[in-house]
Amino acid sequence: QKQLEESGGGLVQPGGLLRLSCEGVVDDFSLYAIAWFRQAPGKEREGISCVSRNGTNTNYAQAVKGRFTVSRDNAGKTAYLQMSNLEPEDTAVYYCAARPTFVPTMCYMTSKEMYFWGRGTQVNVSS
Repeated sequence: QKQLEESGGGLVQPGGLLRLSCEGVVDDFSLYAIAWFRQAPGKEREGISCVSRNGTNTNYAQAVKGRFTVSRDNAGKTAYLQMSNLEPEDTAVYYCAARPTFVPTMCYMTSKEMYFWGRGTQVNVSS
């Protein structure tokens, strides 16, 4: 059974940083493009970042561009989201999701394109 497990969330002050991890319980993590989403209270889930199978192509939502960095370690079956200069508006549940793809450089960042999801990790940005 394919699974993703997020970790690394928590409480951080504005301007602080966190690194989220997304561990894949799959046979071959390198077959999957990975995306990060978040859902704030009362808002729809939004795609914020993605990374291609081979890690060479990434994309970011405008709200996080320049502050967040996505990466992956295929041998370790883990993707990361490094978040810096966090703002209260970044408070949300953060999810990672995966989609298998034949194209190593494809990056997907919409919910309907993803095949399976983690359960999420809570990030709270508050003083």
